[in-house]
Amino acid sequence: MTRGLPPNITIEPMRPSHWPAVRAIHEAGILSGNATIEREPASDWSSWSEAHRPDCRLVAVDPERVVAWAALAPSSSRQVYAGVAWLSVYVATDMQRRGIGGALLAALIDASEAAGIWTLQAGILIENSASLAVHRAAGFRRVGVQERIGRDRPGRWRDVVLLERRSTTVGIG
Repeated sequence: MTRGLPPNITIEPMRPSHWPAVRAIHEAGILSGNATIEREPASDWSSWSEAHRPDCRLVAVDPERVVAWAALAPSSSRQVYAGVAWLSVYVATDMQRRGIGGALLAALIDASEAAGIWTLQAGILIENSASLAVHRAAGFRRVGVQERIGRDRPGRWRDVVLLERRSTTVGIG
């Protein structure tokens, strides 16, 4: 059992067959109004896959379905930033507040360090107090707030809190 997970949930590498559930969870996050300012999820696996690192993609599954996912995207194409990545963590609406997001984030941190990532970055809507708390508990610090950085699906301007976590084992010295 991964730390903090309910006993019937496991974490495993994401596969292309998980895509319909990953997309549905992302779309629900968009519709919630507080998970992201993205307006639409990627249309297909190929588009989504090209935008994310191939080595740090995880899903949390119960015996019947994918209930959450996490993945890293490169922060830049420049080689000097090869050890920096943006993260995404999404939990199905009916599975939130059960420790799944925190456990999945911990597993993603472990995977990122195994892949040589020294800095993780996250952008979280300022109203998303649950996600901010999960990230803070995982060692992320607030870097600042991007005010009115983008418009959400209804067209409202939104503020995004920038967070980062430096590895304590990768890129030291």
